[in-house]
Amino acid sequence: MIEGTTQPKRTGRVRLLLVLGVGVVVLASVAGIALRQQSSPTGPPAAIRVSGLPPAISTDLANLMQLGTLPGTPAPEFTLIDQNGTKVSLNDYRGRAVVLEFMDPNCVDICPIVSQEYLLAYRALGADAAKVAFLAINVNPFHLDPAAMDKYSIAHGLAAIPSWRFLGGLLPEVQNAWAAYHVQVKAPNPTADVVHTSVAYFIDSQGRERYLAFPMVDHTASGSAFLPAGTQQQWGTGLALVLRSLI
Repeated sequence: MIEGTTQPKRTGRVRLLLVLGVGVVVLASVAGIALRQQSSPTGPPAAIRVSGLPPAISTDLANLMQLGTLPGTPAPEFTLIDQNGTKVSLNDYRGRAVVLEFMDPNCVDICPIVSQEYLLAYRALGADAAKVAFLAINVNPFHLDPAAMDKYSIAHGLAAIPSWRFLGGLLPEVQNAWAAYHVQVKAPNPTADVVHTSVAYFIDSQGRERYLAFPMVDHTASGSAFLPAGTQQQWGTGLALVLRSLI
């Protein structure tokens, strides 16, 4: 899998991209949302912060995650098959906070990094993890079967998360989910890299979309994907803090 460069769009929602001096992009819904910037007469302006973010998330962490707010409309429903061959609907998780990502079970790029961040977030949540669900929808149209998703889950330690569900099933149903969450997928043949939008949706216990983040990855000179351990830890902490705010 190669991370897509196209960001999801929402009908009726305008998002403002603010590029800070260090090259960090902050994504925000601006429908009724103000951006606050504090200035100093003796120095440069303070970092820009999107209003409406959880207070526990620092501005630096929000900027790292490209964390933005969503209007709180109902998250698109879906019913798919998980890595155990069980039917799973988003509605099954009413009463829990949900983080929803999009992953390729054959990925050797950003998906394994996001998986480790899921594990870090699960551990950081402690007892609150029972009130959270970690979900991912499969973006590889050639490997939507439970066996492929279960193999990936075991290989990357995600089976240790009781609420982890890797969701696939019939291609038309999965494609409907991609479209509903405005995720673009390019997979021309079974041996080609899967290029897709990489995004994390945060859904509250009432099934409403509340926040959006964009996972990140870097590459070595040889092209191998990596993210420093400290940055992965920050992401894990950020995921946990956002999810805890939605419990």
